[in-house]
Amino acid sequence: MLPFTFILLLLHSGCLQGGQGDLRKELKGLKTEFAVRLYQTLAGSGNGTNLVISPASVSVPLELLQFGARGNTCLQLERALGYTVHGKRVHNFLRTAQAAASTSGPGTTIQLACALFVQTGTSLSSHFTEHISLWANSSLETTNFSEPNRTTAQINRWVSKFVAGGKPNEKPRNVSLERIHSTLAQIALVSTVSFRSIWQKRFAFTDTQVLSFTSTEGLILKVPMMYQTANVNYGQFQVTAKQQVGVLELPYRGSSVSLFLVLPWDKATPLAFLEPHLTASAIHIWTNSLKRIKMDVFLPRFRIQNHFNLKDVLSSLGITDLFDPFKANLKGISGQDDLYVSEAIHNARIEVLEDGTKASGTTALVLLRRSRTPIFKADRPFIFFLRESDTGSVLCIGRVTNPLE
Repeated sequence: MLPFTFILLLLHSGCLQGGQGDLRKELKGLKTEFAVRLYQTLAGSGNGTNLVISPASVSVPLELLQFGARGNTCLQLERALGYTVHGKRVHNFLRTAQAAASTSGPGTTIQLACALFVQTGTSLSSHFTEHISLWANSSLETTNFSEPNRTTAQINRWVSKFVAGGKPNEKPRNVSLERIHSTLAQIALVSTVSFRSIWQKRFAFTDTQVLSFTSTEGLILKVPMMYQTANVNYGQFQVTAKQQVGVLELPYRGSSVSLFLVLPWDKATPLAFLEPHLTASAIHIWTNSLKRIKMDVFLPRFRIQNHFNLKDVLSSLGITDLFDPFKANLKGISGQDDLYVSEAIHNARIEVLEDGTKASGTTALVLLRRSRTPIFKADRPFIFFLRESDTGSVLCIGRVTNPLE
């Protein structure tokens, strides 16, 4: 893998002056690299639990802040992402990626949004507010940080519109603003993503059955396991001298979005051994080297929702001045010297299942015994990422260690 600073240098000195194809390829690689770094940072501190994060929705507010950041604050944002939003062609590519990451069509709904909650009375520059209205599904909300309970409720109402999709029985975990305090000028950045879709080839309800899944702790769980025989894109790749992974692509209907599953070939190999070897280069090779093959596919239903305060995560990626009231330089937002980001809050949710509430039958078990078709059976912890093929945007990346959680 190229050093991160070298990738940044290549983008600014070569790619931005090269052809559109080179720029597109470089930006797709940088966005994937950012996704991997986010995942690895959170995976290392997640105690082996289920995890999902949306790099697409984390990058949007960081891109947006580049329009208002100055000096070292802006430089840190550019270095963390690997690119600047101020170049025209970069700007156009990112707008295309954002449109792909916020769509609704037959069988597929993706909602990507971010909001800047700004202290009431803070005057913002017209140049910055114009970018807010144009950048992804962004909005500007006023609030009163001297009343943290009301601010928290306001943010939670906004989040619930996107994460829960307006369904009262699917309420997201509430956002916590424990570290909030009264300051004349503060901004809370909130981003969220929600994804729902129908498989290009749907799993039959009657083929789902309860099968074994071995958790990270070695526990044998009984989980609803979906099943189908299908022509899929699949590949087996060497990760280390002794470790291999199987990579399966499951496309969704009506869009270019696919779910990729990364499963350790050896059942005894924990994900913790593979995660450090997950790179943008590896993902590029995997997704471009898959072969069409007929397989028996077993995939557990799973639903994951996570809430993160990303201050520590972003700080580990080099974004530190943004959260420091004495170092933050956000003069491009309002012309004031005392603006800084008080919280960076992220909610992500993914649900993978067939339509319906219950499933029964033993068809899959019978086929498992008799079929000579190659098998992809996700009966142990695996990594997944949801990717839009045209732009390379990673909508979600995560892992499943216990489908019942």
